[in-house]
Amino acid sequence: MVVAGCSRGTPPAPPPIEVTTLRLEPQPATVTLEYVGRTEAFNTVEIRPRTGGLLEKQVAVEGALVHAGQLLFKIDPQPYEEALAQAKAATAQAEAALEQARRDQARIAPLSKMDAASQQELDAVVARVAAGRAAVDAARAAQNTAQLNLGYTDITSPITGVVGRAQVRVGALVTAYQTLLTNVYDTDPMYVNYSISEQRLLEVQRLRGRSIDNKIKDPPAFHIVLADGSVYPHAGKLDFVDAAVDPRTGTLPVRLTVPNPERMLRAGQFARVVVDAQKLPDALLLPQRAVQELQGRNFVWLAGADQKAERRDVVMGSRVGEQWLVVSGLTAGDEVVVDGAQKLRNGSPIRVVPAAPAATFPSAATPASSGTP
Repeated sequence: MVVAGCSRGTPPAPPPIEVTTLRLEPQPATVTLEYVGRTEAFNTVEIRPRTGGLLEKQVAVEGALVHAGQLLFKIDPQPYEEALAQAKAATAQAEAALEQARRDQARIAPLSKMDAASQQELDAVVARVAAGRAAVDAARAAQNTAQLNLGYTDITSPITGVVGRAQVRVGALVTAYQTLLTNVYDTDPMYVNYSISEQRLLEVQRLRGRSIDNKIKDPPAFHIVLADGSVYPHAGKLDFVDAAVDPRTGTLPVRLTVPNPERMLRAGQFARVVVDAQKLPDALLLPQRAVQELQGRNFVWLAGADQKAERRDVVMGSRVGEQWLVVSGLTAGDEVVVDGAQKLRNGSPIRVVPAAPAATFPSAATPASSGTP
C-alpha cells in the first residue's frame, strides 16, 4: 500500500483559466450627468371670451398651428349688432338735441344783451347746451362700447402657437371673462425644467467656475434624450437657474430653452437631460463588467507578466456610456481581465484568448430561421 501510494505522485496542476483582457490606453472622454426633465411650453395663453353669448362657430382646428390675430371662435353677433344700432340712434338723438340747444343759445344771447330776454332764460339755454354736450359724450361712449362688444364676438389668437382641445362646443352659452374655450401653446422654443442636487451644483461650480455676474463660465452642452431613447437633434441652452435651493428637496430648479421648429416636442413630455460636465483628454476607461465589488470596495483582475492573475483595488468615477472612468489604482498599459474573472484567485494561472465576436442578428429584410417572432 505504501508503494502504491508513492507511485501516484503529486496531483497535476490545474489548467489555466481562459480570460479576455483589455490593455488600458489613455483616450479622450466626456463625463456626462443625467437628469429627468419635463417640457413646458414657452408661453401658454388661455382663450376666454370678452363678451357673453351663444358660441356660433369654431374656426380653428384642434391641434393646428395658428398665427397671432387668426380667428379661433365666433359668438353670435346679432344681439350686439342690434345694440350697436340702438347706440348709434341714441348718439344721433343726443347730437340733435345739442344742436337745438345751440340754436336757442344763439337767438337768446343777443336778446339778453338788449334786455329783450331775461338772464334766467339765458342761463337755462346755456345749461341745456352743457347738458347736451354731456349727453353726446355719453351716447358716443355707449356707441364705442357697443362697437367693442360686437368686435369681441370674433375671438382671435393673441400669439402664434398650437391650439389645444376645445373646452366647449358650438351652441354652448359662454360667459364673458369666465368660460375657458381653449389654450394656445407657443412651442417654439420650448422650456425643459429639471432640478440638480446641492452637491452636484457645488461640483459643477468647482469644475466650471463662476464669473462676477454669477453666470457659469463656458456653459456645458445640454442634450435632450426622448422617451424612446433617441437624441433630440437640437441642443438646449441654459436659460434660468433659480436663486434659492428648495429646502424641502435640497435641489435647485434649472430651466433650458430648446429650439422646436419641427414641433416634435409637446408640453408635458418627460425627457432626460444629459449634460457634458467635464472633458478629459487622457482618461482611462473600463467596461463596467470588468469591475467587481466586494464589501463596498471595487477591484479588478490584472494579467501579470507571468500569466498569473493579480487582484488590484481601484477607485472608479463617473459612468461614460457603457464604460467606467478609472480614478485611481490603474495606470496606462495595465492589462485588465474583462471576461472570465469569476473563477480567478490571486496567483491563478490564466491564458489570454481573443474576445468572442459580437453576436449578429438578421436584418429586417432577412427572415429569422426560427419560428419565434
